[in-house]
Amino acid sequence: MKATYSKHILQFKRLSATSRGVMTQKETWLLKIEENDKFGVGECGILRSLSFDDRPGYEAQLKWVVENIHLGKEVLWENLRDWPSIQFGVEQAFLSLASSDPFVLFPSQFVEGKEAISINGLVWMGNEAFMKEQIDEKLSQGFTCVKLKIGALDFEAELNLLHDIRKQYTAAQIELRVDANGGFTVEDALTKLQQLQVLSLHSIEQPIKAKQEKEMAALCRETPLPIALDEELIGITTYEAKKALLERIRPQYIILKPSLIGGFKGSMEWIEIAEHLQIKWWITSALESNIGLNAIAQWTFTLQNPMPQGLGTGALYTNNFESPLEVKEGKLWYNPTLKWDFL
Repeated sequence: MKATYSKHILQFKRLSATSRGVMTQKETWLLKIEENDKFGVGECGILRSLSFDDRPGYEAQLKWVVENIHLGKEVLWENLRDWPSIQFGVEQAFLSLASSDPFVLFPSQFVEGKEAISINGLVWMGNEAFMKEQIDEKLSQGFTCVKLKIGALDFEAELNLLHDIRKQYTAAQIELRVDANGGFTVEDALTKLQQLQVLSLHSIEQPIKAKQEKEMAALCRETPLPIALDEELIGITTYEAKKALLERIRPQYIILKPSLIGGFKGSMEWIEIAEHLQIKWWITSALESNIGLNAIAQWTFTLQNPMPQGLGTGALYTNNFESPLEVKEGKLWYNPTLKWDFL
């Protein structure tokens, strides 16, 4: 068995803005394992300024994995708790190697093209006209759930935009989710949530910055609008710490991004704890290429969560890997008649 890794820079089709800044490209690393004329591939998707493992030594850690690939998936995963995106790449690569088809990690009705995954349409930050254009596009594409990133515009402008959408579409017609990316202050968060409440939103992701547990717990108790934790989960690597966090904050939802929280195994730890505490959850990709998105989608389908998932990011790049993943009528499909362009 031998392993190699390579860097791949994904280029965004258009500027993608969050409350943390504007992205023009996305760095990712591919881990490839070869054995007995077969190969397996996994994506270590890092998000600069957000990933817990965005720090010096990342490539050195990949080198260590390659040199110690003989240790196997479980031993490597346990030794990589401080490198969640590499944990995820290792999981994918071993599952890929073990499969008769390196791109079918979880055989199911999904990869056979018989069933699809309901997903939300993602609307990026920008000026009012740009956001409105994206919303109209998503609705014309058949999405019944739309997620808007807020925090880039003046809050009043964003509020007006949401009111305009609600004038055209009721909550029964369109489910609206918003993601503040920690953009509200502790002082103004509750007031803003009260203003958003009248819009019949599904939920708001991470209204205040992470690592303010006491303040977030108070907000989750008092909020008129369901709160979903996202960035709050990043960097919490042990089962005990995950349990303690959710018991302290008690959010209404958690959002699981396998690249940021230790892959499938790390995500399943969160799910087990959340379900015990009656906290709901859904899965979201984290701007991976189609290699990582494919793995997340196949795994997500096996969980049979009926909520719209956040898996619609494959079309963001000019140089993504061609894959059988297709978005149609607000759902993600795997079209087995289409081929991968990876090698």
